[in-house]
Amino acid sequence: MSTADRDRQEPSDHLNGHAPGRAAVVQYELGGAWVVVAHGDYDMDSIGPLADALQTAAHKHSRVVLDASGVTFADSTFLNLLHIHPMTSPRVAAPAPQLKRVLEITGADTVLDIRASVADATSD
Repeated sequence: MSTADRDRQEPSDHLNGHAPGRAAVVQYELGGAWVVVAHGDYDMDSIGPLADALQTAAHKHSRVVLDASGVTFADSTFLNLLHIHPMTSPRVAAPAPQLKRVLEITGADTVLDIRASVADATSD
């Protein structure tokens, strides 16, 4: 990237030295569980599709797994989302090291069901 290209970027494009990654959501069924795969950065501006996917999954499926292996950034909006429905306790699978650290710092790792892999999260 040239200096000219870098100068044309919006200041919010590199918040605290972090270049935002485009958020994406994929869903599928595996082993009787509904898996929602999150990729990219999640904050209040990008959380909508993931929130919708998890909310819909929680109303239709008894077991919901959030594959968090592709999450590159998550703020409190993401953490709040993990309490999606009183009838469903989502399993969080394979959080990336940065997300795992956020879960530990906030204590969310003590109340969420965090699993090492999607395979582990979809099994009983």
